[in-house]
Amino acid sequence: MMIFPLLSALSAFALTVLFLPMFIHYQRDHDEGQQIRGEGPKWHMKKTGTPIMGGLVFLSAIIIVVLVGAAMTHQLQTQVWLFVLVIVLYGAIGFADDGIKLLKKRNMGLTAWQKLLAQILTAIIFVWIYLSDRPEQGLAFPGIGVSHSVIVFALFVGVWLVGFSNAVNLTDGLDGLVGGLGVIAYFTYGLIAFHENQMSLGVICYAVAGALVGFLLFNHLPAQIFMGDVGSLALGGGLAVISILLQRPWSLLLIGLVFVLETASVILQVGSFKLRGKRIFKMTPIHHHFEMSGWSERKVVLVFWAVGLLSAGAYLLFFVF
Repeated sequence: MMIFPLLSALSAFALTVLFLPMFIHYQRDHDEGQQIRGEGPKWHMKKTGTPIMGGLVFLSAIIIVVLVGAAMTHQLQTQVWLFVLVIVLYGAIGFADDGIKLLKKRNMGLTAWQKLLAQILTAIIFVWIYLSDRPEQGLAFPGIGVSHSVIVFALFVGVWLVGFSNAVNLTDGLDGLVGGLGVIAYFTYGLIAFHENQMSLGVICYAVAGALVGFLLFNHLPAQIFMGDVGSLALGGGLAVISILLQRPWSLLLIGLVFVLETASVILQVGSFKLRGKRIFKMTPIHHHFEMSGWSERKVVLVFWAVGLLSAGAYLLFFVF
């Protein structure tokens, strides 16, 4: 049975590695590249002009492999369509955001409210389809109990999808950071899926992990291409979906610990400045704080990968195996 997830990983890897160089070449020929925000670390300005929207390539590879693989194994179930739906819609939001940045030659794309509204609408569509297939769905709250309220579940899913799509997006600020963390998180969920006999979800997770490994060949420091919002928003939304489909939503707090910490650093920074007029960190998200403290970009990425690996391993050790 392990042959299918292995093939999905290798196929997504091969498609990404095959088409990404062509995409990089196209963007360089058309002078389409990242515009670095002025308030970020000054040494990041040298990355201006780096091709962007690499997520478009690995998302396409993932979707092709997942749908073809599911059809070949007769596993084209609702959960497969739900995952594809969310990454396509969140990817489309990111594509619009990245596209505006490229057209306007600036670092501002969609407004925060435009992105939020589109993300919420996607979450609503997901909830509607999901509950039509599982009307008796319950949501377990650790230490409290299980809620069977549709409203509670819908609100939770909305927070989860919007929250983690933005969390991954916030984390995507250093070469290879999100790519590596994505490999760790999706591979971990793949192991959980196989442990629970959820073959179709395991194939999905391995396809994503394989595609991201291929992307990392071009995204590690110094990056030849960035994934853009099209990639990061889709990856975050996809992680939230997988955790819900496995009925282990709270697992994402540990498996995606770095994403949680990155988001928390921004919330704490903004809250502290508004309430006290003082900043807690030198710069947020927190990966920039460590850069401003003298860490090299490579060191930050490797340490954050290590934290992601340890937290994911801890979840597997204490809650799965």
